[in-house]
Amino acid sequence: MEGLLKSIPTPPALSKPVEIISKFIGIALPIAEVSIGAVFLYDCPKQPYIPIYLLVSGVFTLVLDVVAWCPCRKILKCVCALYVWYLLVGLFLFCWFIAGSVWIYSVYPPDYTGTDYCDKTLYLFAFWTTTVFVCFKMKCMFVCSCLGL
Repeated sequence: MEGLLKSIPTPPALSKPVEIISKFIGIALPIAEVSIGAVFLYDCPKQPYIPIYLLVSGVFTLVLDVVAWCPCRKILKCVCALYVWYLLVGLFLFCWFIAGSVWIYSVYPPDYTGTDYCDKTLYLFAFWTTTVFVCFKMKCMFVCSCLGL
């Protein structure tokens, strides 16, 4: 087993500018989720859980990213606890994503007027980020299955 692990090449390290840009892009979406969820917190009586979904997923993603990028994580005595943390938060985010998808797609197409409405900015942001995420994950799964991973 050790010989097999040694034969796997390590991926090349990212240059600092690429690393910074990728971290910025990775943190921009959760910040947008938190911001839009907070601004439009009470602007979706049709499905009041949509802004809460954005808030919670944004906060948990930010926490997960900050812990992953923290340089002090390398000196932790128990790396196992860190992996358990990643696993638990990742599992929660997966379940939360499923719940949010149900809330978002259950009111499609939304009514942006009247007494039973959902704010257009809030709904479209939640709808498209969820839809793009699903398409991205499906594309990753297809590529991995084609590569035999």
